[in-house]
Amino acid sequence: MSRPPNHEFQEWWNKQRANNDDLTSSTSQTTGFSTVDIQNPTSTAAATEKDRSRSARQLSWIYLLKVHQIAHTLAFLTNGLISVIRTANRRILTASTPPRSQSKFYRIIKFFLLVSVFLLSFELVAYYRGWHFSPPTLEPEDLVEYVYAKWLVIRANYLAPPLQSLTNVCIVLFLIQSVDRLALVLGFFYIKLRGLRPTVEGAENMEDYPMVLVQIPMCNEREVYQQSIAAVCVQDWPRERMLVQVLDDSNDTDVQSLIKAEVQKWQQRGVRIIYRHRLIRTGYKAGNLKSAMSCDYVKDYEFVAIFDADFQPAPDFLKSTVPYFKGKDDLALVQTRWAFVNKDENLLTRLQNINLAFHFEVEQQVNGWFINFFGFNGTAGVWRIKALEDCGGWLDRTTVEDMDIAVRAHLCGWKFIYLNDVKCLCELPESYEAYKKQQHRWHSGPMQLFRLCFFDILHSKVSFLKKANLIFLFFLLRKLILPFYSFTLFCIILPLTMFLPEAQLPFWVVCYVPGLVSILNILPSPRSFPFIVPYLLFENTMSVTKFNAMISGLFKLGSSYEWIVTKKLGRSSETDLVAIMENESAHLMESGVLRSSSESGLAELNKLEMNKKVGKKRRNRLYRKELALSFILLTASVRSLLSAQGIHFYFLLFQGVTFLIVGLDLIGEQVS
Repeated sequence: MSRPPNHEFQEWWNKQRANNDDLTSSTSQTTGFSTVDIQNPTSTAAATEKDRSRSARQLSWIYLLKVHQIAHTLAFLTNGLISVIRTANRRILTASTPPRSQSKFYRIIKFFLLVSVFLLSFELVAYYRGWHFSPPTLEPEDLVEYVYAKWLVIRANYLAPPLQSLTNVCIVLFLIQSVDRLALVLGFFYIKLRGLRPTVEGAENMEDYPMVLVQIPMCNEREVYQQSIAAVCVQDWPRERMLVQVLDDSNDTDVQSLIKAEVQKWQQRGVRIIYRHRLIRTGYKAGNLKSAMSCDYVKDYEFVAIFDADFQPAPDFLKSTVPYFKGKDDLALVQTRWAFVNKDENLLTRLQNINLAFHFEVEQQVNGWFINFFGFNGTAGVWRIKALEDCGGWLDRTTVEDMDIAVRAHLCGWKFIYLNDVKCLCELPESYEAYKKQQHRWHSGPMQLFRLCFFDILHSKVSFLKKANLIFLFFLLRKLILPFYSFTLFCIILPLTMFLPEAQLPFWVVCYVPGLVSILNILPSPRSFPFIVPYLLFENTMSVTKFNAMISGLFKLGSSYEWIVTKKLGRSSETDLVAIMENESAHLMESGVLRSSSESGLAELNKLEMNKKVGKKRRNRLYRKELALSFILLTASVRSLLSAQGIHFYFLLFQGVTFLIVGLDLIGEQVS
């Protein structure tokens, strides 16, 4: 609604313009200077008083509006702060903190925190004494001034130079990794603009369909076993040319009974499916797959498709992947893209989706197209069994058996194909605890593998460029350097430069380059652009876990071989699959096929299903490393405020708050 015209103000404004015109017209023609007529003081004072009254009346509403806006903003911020404090207080009082020994990494962080608090206290004393304007000399008036003067000499001559050298090294690594990221994105756009994709040499006839073995490794997968088995069993593939192996490593007898019953149900529907259970669970998933491949009947099959327990392939998955092997005898693997049923569940899953979208659509696609090699993702892929046997089969020497077998197959001369347009639904971890354990395994395993296969790469018969790609790009740059510089630069060096200002971290390293890299990472998922700032801050937060995992894997520390199955919730969006199952079940129930086998164990299975979610009550946890680092960054932000370093202050403040939120487990799934 427009404001009514102010005729009184307009009339006053017109008079003022007329007076100004009279003044400017009385200009001296000889000197070029303006002359001003001196008016009656009484009349001028009256006009000024009238103008002041009008200005006050007009400005009063503006000031009133500003006060109202400020009050509204303060109320909003106060309510938000109170809400956060209450949530944090409730989390601290109720969070689960199981007793465990302090790791060396945590003790180092805690020591760093104590040093930061001490230095901040020292700097506050110096600030209030005015020493930031005029530093004291070594001839002080008191002991504190002398100590501070000595501290200035020590930090300038002995501490700042090595810190500046480390800073420069990390900046160079940061720029190299950013160039690699830019090159991948350019390759991605090249593929998109040219419409490049792998080709298949003609469709196969029904009688020519190859024999396919489908494996579903699982371990205590109570929440997801039904949907994964059902998704595989309804594959549009001749049943006589497909065998499903359910490889159950569960140590929960109730889960074993449920999975056995599910397998029997599909057996009675005519699906060729068998149940395998190992009494001794050695080698985790790799040992499970290795045991399944040792069966005598495996020699009758040409390909093997692998799906983890939470994966739900579409009914045409095999028809969309297996034909690519035709006419390509050197092709070992066809890998498909993951799609997520719960990517919009919470902030944690949205941020994971950004990372994995870049991994699949950029990294996997570019590497698959230009060099025919990428790391196997462990699931949603089809292998040629001959290639598995040629490179030595599954080995349980690392926690990334999928990457291990991919590297060995590449060294043996086999090629890979990545299909970005074939998607397999799966589930993202919704809790920070599950995500953190998954990332620890994903980042410690590659360093274990690099340590084990480094000399094998050097002595292999592949070309020099392939060796260089494996060592410098695949392992060093993307698996080692990335977590190293991310943690060191933004969680260690940046806070230290606040207390050692002689060593400087340029603002473009803190602001421009990370922003550019974040934009590159988010390009494959443009709907996630509103989350670009949380994504940048959260990735720096996760660098603690990734750096710790990388160090433990590289130096063979105890936690590097820890294998914990990622917790799933059994989410599914396959409504078509459910409809197929219901129609098929109704048809078989009418024919009496299921009736005889289900009635005897129905009561027991119903009891097991009722106890499906009964177990130990879970609570959110407190994460000590993240909390300690949050206090370090917030302490450094206060120090940067004393030095009036704007961009560094804001980055440290927001990064410290992010560490605090993650440390209190306020991101992801919230449990009671």
